[in-house]
Amino acid sequence: MARGQPCPKKAAPVPYTPAMTTQGTFAGKVVVVTGASSGIGRATALAFAREGASLVVVSRDATTLAEVVAEAGGGAVVAADVTSPETPAWVVNEAVSRFGGIDVLVNAAGIIGTAATDTTPDELYDRMFAINVRAPFRLMREAFPHLKARQGNVVNVSSVNGLRAFAGVAVYCSSKAALDHLSRCAALDWAPHGVRVNCVNPGVTVTNLHTRGGMDGERYAAFLQRAKETHPLGRPGQADEIADAILFLASDRAAWITGDTMAVDGGRHLTCLR
Repeated sequence: MARGQPCPKKAAPVPYTPAMTTQGTFAGKVVVVTGASSGIGRATALAFAREGASLVVVSRDATTLAEVVAEAGGGAVVAADVTSPETPAWVVNEAVSRFGGIDVLVNAAGIIGTAATDTTPDELYDRMFAINVRAPFRLMREAFPHLKARQGNVVNVSSVNGLRAFAGVAVYCSSKAALDHLSRCAALDWAPHGVRVNCVNPGVTVTNLHTRGGMDGERYAAFLQRAKETHPLGRPGQADEIADAILFLASDRAAWITGDTMAVDGGRHLTCLR
């Protein structure tokens, strides 16, 4: 579609209906989820718990993690900054000592910062890459021997911003594109060992990501309203919808899928410039 040509007419919004679960899909599996205190990470941890997984949840917020574990019916808490040099070994040791290994690693911790290329300070650049790329890389590397031992898999939470370019978020887009490519490279490196690596790439999803990134309540409400126009399915996504995709990629139903970047974005990655 040529630039400036009108986008196709949107379909009427289709509300989200939670997927029917098959209790016990992950029974006996050990799942590590970072960013588990809120948003997509929290929804994912609780979804795995409903399917019988043993959880290791990671976030800086110990109080909220305790609430997640209580709601999940049990699990191990690692209250740590994912960028800390000690965190990967701490997380992996907790999983192995408590539950005997690791079957699934979900890197859901992430941040966003809004700035154009020419106005992004070094500090923001470094922080976004530290959390969005370096932290997943280091935890993947630390977990690999245990994933290899159990032929496990990794699901990294990326973004539609990793697939498409958007103005005003140059470094966020770059960090998510880097995470996508890291995941593809790891998928090739680890395929001979039976370890799969995939990404989910959400569109605008109702979480606290943007408000924690500095967007006030009024701007965020307008942002969600705008998402009804920018997403062909006519609405922003819900965290549980992203969790459904993560569980699929982590499950045996996706046993022949690796190195994929799965857009879960209401069609946002298909749209023209708006």
